[in-house]
Amino acid sequence: MSFLVCRVHREDKSIYHQLEMMDEQQLSAGDVLIRIEYSGINFKDALGVTGKGKIYKLFPVNAGIDCAGIVESSSDTRFEIGEKVLVNGCGLGEIQDGGLAQKVRVPADWVIKIPEGLTSRTAMILGTAGFTAALAIDRMEQNDQTPEQGAIVVTGASGGVGSFAVSMLSRLGYEVIAVSGRDEHSDYLKNMGASKVVNMQQLALGTRPLEEARFAGAIDNVGGELLSGLIRHTGLWGNIACIGMAADANYQTTVFPLILRGVSLLGISSTNCPMPKRERIWQRIGKELLPNNTELIVSQEVCLADISPCFYDILARRHRGRILVNCE
Repeated sequence: MSFLVCRVHREDKSIYHQLEMMDEQQLSAGDVLIRIEYSGINFKDALGVTGKGKIYKLFPVNAGIDCAGIVESSSDTRFEIGEKVLVNGCGLGEIQDGGLAQKVRVPADWVIKIPEGLTSRTAMILGTAGFTAALAIDRMEQNDQTPEQGAIVVTGASGGVGSFAVSMLSRLGYEVIAVSGRDEHSDYLKNMGASKVVNMQQLALGTRPLEEARFAGAIDNVGGELLSGLIRHTGLWGNIACIGMAADANYQTTVFPLILRGVSLLGISSTNCPMPKRERIWQRIGKELLPNNTELIVSQEVCLADISPCFYDILARRHRGRILVNCE
């Protein structure tokens, strides 16, 4: 039986996507066939389907870097028919047909059983965005970050990763300063747990190689000038988790914050996170990192057939939080 997918094609140098029907035998090879219940639209998906970023390693390919649903068949004994599972990262929607579809087939080593505390829906409200935020916090804590050190700055706070970072940090007892360029999202971010909401100008970052230590760390989705400034203002043994480049892939700094204050810049890569760590992070998400207000983070829920305009809304920053895709 055929099913609906969001398929990305390349003709010459032009990349385009369209909704079309596929059969199971056309899907990428793998061990586990999943009937997808929910997926989500990420910034990376929007870059890929519009050709704004070089995301895909093969064409044509189904878009979508995460999904959750029900096992329909499995040649691997770890997974039984009817089990609820999720997949995020690992090459899904890059080197393998992805999750913006009604079915997907993947290697068994990519599949995670949905943890206690989550459903297919909540798993994809969180999705790659929630996983990335949790991974950033986990890495900071492994590097001895604690709430007692002081406030954590979250940039790009009204986006998916930023929203979850604000909520998760707040739940763990951190003071959170949310940075957003959109004043209309101030109340939303305070409801997510931010102690203060400011824009970049109000953050008032200096330009000297080493500035006053005002923050204990940061989770940065923006890059560029904002990341450069945060490094200069981070205090003793603080950690900055670097996730995105919404403003600029480049930044400038000196070694002074690193060698005089012990500041650490931590790279966060959710795509190639090792599976043992990935499973542990998802277990944490189902427990102490699960936001109390997951539904608040859903700015829009769309069916698979209506996703195309959402890619452009994400690139134009006309959304907040997560866009959830109901694939059924």
